[in-house]
Amino acid sequence: MAFYLAREKYGDIVLVEKEPLLGAGATSKAAGGIRAQFATKDNVEMSMLSEKLFVSFKEDTGHEALFDQVGYMFLLRSDEEVASFKKNFEMWQSVGLPAQWLKPEDIPQHAPNVALDEVQFATFCKDDGLGDPHEFLSGYDHAARAMGVEIAFEAEVTGIATANGKITEVQTAKGNISTPLVINCAGPHAKLIGEMVGAKVKVEPIKRQIVTTGELDWVQPFFPMVVDVRSGLYCHKESKGMLLGWADKEVKPSFDISIDPDYTDAILERALELMPRMEEAEMANEWAGLYETTPDHKAIIGYEPSVEGMFHVTGFSGHGFMQAPGAGLVTAEILTGKKPSIDIANFSPDRFTSDALVKETNVI
Repeated sequence: MAFYLAREKYGDIVLVEKEPLLGAGATSKAAGGIRAQFATKDNVEMSMLSEKLFVSFKEDTGHEALFDQVGYMFLLRSDEEVASFKKNFEMWQSVGLPAQWLKPEDIPQHAPNVALDEVQFATFCKDDGLGDPHEFLSGYDHAARAMGVEIAFEAEVTGIATANGKITEVQTAKGNISTPLVINCAGPHAKLIGEMVGAKVKVEPIKRQIVTTGELDWVQPFFPMVVDVRSGLYCHKESKGMLLGWADKEVKPSFDISIDPDYTDAILERALELMPRMEEAEMANEWAGLYETTPDHKAIIGYEPSVEGMFHVTGFSGHGFMQAPGAGLVTAEILTGKKPSIDIANFSPDRFTSDALVKETNVI
């Protein structure tokens, strides 16, 4: 947000960070996947915009960060999965996403050593890939500061003052900041920020765990992010090994990020089924982080309807890193009175009052 607003010369911008450094929360826990293969057109278009900005990152910011476009692959085993993704594929084609529909015999050239039992088809998009969240964060950080953005570290927000229905001040552990506008991009904590002004932000923190392996000599440098739709396991190359993750649907909302050994075991079991050669692997690391989840698994972008002066950019439901550039750009466009690059009507904060929510189903 700060970079794109500063580029538009929006005014005095203060980024309020409760930790001693940037990216210590959900950003540091991200798997690093970047994709546009979603089930809803709005998510596809947001990610397509973001992928363009990831590609032009050095040109835009002046800083290096690798977007490794090895692609994303979704393995489809059941008739239901195939039917669902056929509809998605048709929509992708209509918006210009260069996805491919693969037969089982086409899969090994992209993702060797993946078990193909019962796999009927797969989708693959070469424009998707992997990025290091720290590299991109660092680039945005340095570029934003060079344009005058101030970052207040260890300045946890303790309150937000209002007068006559308008925001007037942000109260922090390091002092108060007079402002008519607060951009709520607090991720899993966005609901708490909203409560400070009486707003009901539909975001819940949900724990997800990740495992990485030691070096594996059969992991190829072109290996993509592979998602087994049936089991929910996702995996991609990480250093010279693999990163493995899975979403446990039974986890309840909380800020708990402790490691659950049973959760780790469930990830490893699924990984062995998908790639039997994983029995050779040694676990290198494991961690837990938080998804900022909304009822329809789509971001919230727009003005808070209950109070003047709050703009939400949150609730990305596990897709915050991959959609951050696009979200930052359209936020800056809206706040500076420009037409946004994509239609964000379906990301509106007030959509939850409707009974006709269109849920994003391609969530991992």
